Amino acid sequence: MARAATTTDAFNAIAEPQRRRVLMLLKGEGLPAGDVAKQLGLSQSATSKHLRVLREVGLVYAHRDGKRRVYGLDARGLRPIHEWTGGFESFWSETLGRLDEYVRGLQRKEESDAN
Repeated sequence: MARAATTTDAFNAIAEPQRRRVLMLLKGEGLPAGDVAKQLGLSQSATSKHLRVLREVGLVYAHRDGKRRVYGLDARGLRPIHEWTGGFESFWSETLGRLDEYVRGLQRKEESDAN
């Protein structure tokens, strides 16, 4: 079920899969809403709502370029998300390290069984 079109929290905003797709698209360069809609296969109306929510929580900025509004990724809004996910870095490093050791052990066993 889709989340409401309005939210006050960056975490809630990125919980919606289409908004994450918008952010991924905007990480490269600023784009007008019409280009975002076209590249993601969304309606103009849905795209505008997603961009508005992302702008309101500080994940996206907008500026005028002639008659159109160009949207881009606002790194400042990503800071709380980055800081929160960074707390899991040691967990994943340790987990992946143990997995690497396990796989190497299996490889050594296979090599010794083959000899």
